[in-house]
Amino acid sequence: MGTQFEPGDGQIDGQIDASLSAVMGERRQLINLAYRLLGSLADAEDVVQEAYVRWYAMSPRQQQAIESPGGWLTRVAGRICLDQLRSARVRRESYVGEWIPEPLPDRTEWADGRQGGATADPADRVTLDESVSMAFLVVLESMTPAERVAFILHDVFRYSFAEVAEIVGRSPAACRRLASSARRRTRASDVPAPSAARRAAVVRDFRHAWETKDIAALIGILDPDATALADGGGLVDSAPRPLVGSEEIARYLVAVSAVIDEQAFDQTILERTVNGQPGLVVQHDGVTTSVLAFDIEGDRITRMWAVRNPEKLRPWTSY
Repeated sequence: MGTQFEPGDGQIDGQIDASLSAVMGERRQLINLAYRLLGSLADAEDVVQEAYVRWYAMSPRQQQAIESPGGWLTRVAGRICLDQLRSARVRRESYVGEWIPEPLPDRTEWADGRQGGATADPADRVTLDESVSMAFLVVLESMTPAERVAFILHDVFRYSFAEVAEIVGRSPAACRRLASSARRRTRASDVPAPSAARRAAVVRDFRHAWETKDIAALIGILDPDATALADGGGLVDSAPRPLVGSEEIARYLVAVSAVIDEQAFDQTILERTVNGQPGLVVQHDGVTTSVLAFDIEGDRITRMWAVRNPEKLRPWTSY
């Protein structure tokens, strides 16, 4: 993914640049920010890499003149993200089928809402909390690019509106209005969330019903008005339109399993954490083919997102 910077690249006159570790230490924060802004881990990594390229394109004198390298990198990354969000709207108009944010992997199994097992390097992981849940990211997709940037920077990362204004290119008062508008969108979609243990239990029941092709059980676990979206990106088969209603979703899932059986694939459904919430990973002959995220109210699944686009599943290929 472009040039990699290693300790030692910041040597000046034979001396290691004392600020190098501090500058590189911003990477995790920048990835956190860019992923929430773009909904894609791959794009977030590219943005952060570009921000570092611009930092190292400056002379040592220019770097030393910057009082807060972290703040500088954040401003640059934020502006790159804003540009990408504006162009993304055009690209997604030609996207085949439904577009769903790229699911964020967390290499842990979950049990009763608790995570366990080995995890990746914490420096390379995006903090898992409500602000990276699939439901939250989907709401972010309904915002304008400026709303999204202002809201994430201020409400999630606690930057002042004066700092946000430098990135968005508007006045602090305008940025305050943008964040307020975005906040109303998130509040409109807020519902009381069940406990992590309850969510895990519901998803586990769903998995069992799907594995046993129990249509009645699936209908009981899904809200009567549940919706399901699948993102194949035109590269693999997926539901061509949103599925609406518990019965339609249940029958579709069972029909898909029947096709898999006919093709003699060995299908495995794994319980995994997806964007900080209990989710499922579907593998065929050991290859990840789908990642499922859920929104749950009470004891029922209200929304389901199935990412099948193989380009969005690359971070999951080591499963």
